[in-house]
Amino acid sequence: MPSSSFWQGIAQFNEQQFYACHDTFEELWMQAEILDRNFYQGLLQIAVGCYHLSNSNWRGAVILLGEGIGRLEDYEPIYSDINVTQLIEQSRSLLDSLQEIGQDNIETWVEHLQETSLPKIISVQGQHHDS
Repeated sequence: MPSSSFWQGIAQFNEQQFYACHDTFEELWMQAEILDRNFYQGLLQIAVGCYHLSNSNWRGAVILLGEGIGRLEDYEPIYSDINVTQLIEQSRSLLDSLQEIGQDNIETWVEHLQETSLPKIISVQGQHHDS
């Protein structure tokens, strides 16, 4: 059963508080059982990729989104009440867009980036959890 810290990290991710989310998931990752470590690391890497994007760091965003997607693939379709497949699809779509626009156009692209273009972590139960 996911902890309250886990749901706090999910809320931070969905509110685009990627730096805070990184800290929350890193703590969970460090304490996790072996089976869960790659799951938390994948969430962490996608959050850090989005954080790099907010700083127009194209290379950091591309590398970390790719690594996070790769780590989460073993947990599809659903893990810890999270729709992993949907998160991977959204993250891959963002990664594809970044690769298409290229490093030189990142700042202009980020300025016009819609909030809805960033991935969201969806609970399969669709419930709001207290943090």
